[in-house]
Amino acid sequence: MYALVDCNNFYASCERIFNPTLRHKPIVVLSNNDGCVVARSNEAKALGIPMGAPSFEYKQLFLQHQVQVFSSNYALYGDMSNRVTKILRKYTPDLEVYSIDESFLQFKGFENYDLVDYGRLIREDVLKNTLIPTCIGIAPTKALTKVANRIAKKFPQLGGVYAIDSEEKRIKALRWLDIEDVWGIVDNLLKN
Repeated sequence: MYALVDCNNFYASCERIFNPTLRHKPIVVLSNNDGCVVARSNEAKALGIPMGAPSFEYKQLFLQHQVQVFSSNYALYGDMSNRVTKILRKYTPDLEVYSIDESFLQFKGFENYDLVDYGRLIREDVLKNTLIPTCIGIAPTKALTKVANRIAKKFPQLGGVYAIDSEEKRIKALRWLDIEDVWGIVDNLLKN
């Protein structure tokens, strides 16, 4: 089995760490030279601010809704990513850093573990020691962990962890997902 640990709204979450007054406030992080939006808090997403939005086009909306706007701080994000990765390494020797805010964990020899409970333990450890919220998707393949992770994010009642650990769950999850959202499918179709 694999797990995908994905840091939620990573750049925005990093900005909140050192300024707790930003909790529950809309935040956007801008690209180099403050050109466009590269990260959004859930509150900013709820205002309809899209990823990649040119910042000058949304200046009025930012002011109107008191959106907190930050220039990218890649030194901070890299440091926080390393802290998260260090914690994840405690839980399995088989770790693949996929991006600054995502890592795959492989659970060989974990057959007697309740992986959902284990995922909750990992999530709590990361949050306690970094203040970075995460969601975890668990499944037999990396592609399915992406689907499981999306389900964990979409349904808060799951506590941020979801496992596709049966054929019934796999079929239900894939029926729920739009084909455009399947990891790697659209990219491959566009190349051909």
